[in-house]
Amino acid sequence: MSRWLLAALALWAVSGGDSLPACNYPPRLLCSSWKIAVACQVEKQCTNFYHRPQAADPVSLSLYYESLCPACRGFLVTQLFPTWVMLNDIMNITLVPYGNAQEKNVSGKWQFECQHGEPECKGNMIETCLMYQLKDFDRFFPVIFCMESAGSVVENLAACLQVYAPATQLAEITACVTGDLGNKLMHHNAQLTDALNPPHNYVPWILVNGKHTDALQERAQSALFKMVCEMYTGEKPDACKDGGAESQFL
Repeated sequence: MSRWLLAALALWAVSGGDSLPACNYPPRLLCSSWKIAVACQVEKQCTNFYHRPQAADPVSLSLYYESLCPACRGFLVTQLFPTWVMLNDIMNITLVPYGNAQEKNVSGKWQFECQHGEPECKGNMIETCLMYQLKDFDRFFPVIFCMESAGSVVENLAACLQVYAPATQLAEITACVTGDLGNKLMHHNAQLTDALNPPHNYVPWILVNGKHTDALQERAQSALFKMVCEMYTGEKPDACKDGGAESQFL
């Protein structure tokens, strides 16, 4: 049983077994998110079990990448995802799959040519549609991590959905990938990539707090966990204070 569920049950017992006044959530969900805790006025009781209010802006990281780029996959799988698992309360991540692709408008529809061929274009489109359909970063990032860490990015969508987002309909993602929606979403990724300043000249291309420099890029790729901990100006989470956890990602 998770710690937040134990806390919720304890709160429920203290309240006499009823939901708190003006709270429409069942007791088991009281500490499942910070928003619910606030709505039910149990922030103090839930603070030690789930998200704490942030005293400073989170560290922002934007990754411009390609689904089949080896360096992109390596960074996402070995640096970005583990760091996010440990430090998601103090960082925001934006993923833009496009990279060095090229687009052209043919009879009102965009056609894309990718650095690693058609499979990469498909992988980019799948991941873009996942972000659109699942909305919540906490839901789609584990699926993308699963795909990128697998032997074949594009062939493992169904298996990764089954593990990390079983309520998601594969048909909805497929319809986006093959339809006008996916085409428009990928064009938007192209626009975001083309608007980079300075322009990107390799992938992965990493922005930290909206900025790209060679120094920031090198530091992010070599020790992202330590970087995020050091750059966050609020109270450091326990993970940052634990030298053992930090050393895993150095």
